[in-house]
Amino acid sequence: MPNNAAAEKRMRQEQKRRLHNRSIKSLVKTQITKARQAITSNASAEAAEEAVRAAVSELDRAAKKGVIHRNNAARRKSRLMKQLNAK
Repeated sequence: MPNNAAAEKRMRQEQKRRLHNRSIKSLVKTQITKARQAITSNASAEAAEEAVRAAVSELDRAAKKGVIHRNNAARRKSRLMKQLNAK
């Protein structure tokens, strides 16, 4: 438990930030899953490209906000594009 007011405040801030980051990470994972399903299913190429574009956008947004590291976002984008181009 925190021993002073500053530590209590820091704990509140960390909890708030943790919840915010978790929601963003969840959104990113959802978009990546949708993109992968669009790639592997018999959907049209345009639909798959649109899904990948949405996932890349969410990855960039998360990296910009510092929720995930920029190299992590770059790696995930690279793998998604690799899967899309292999189709």
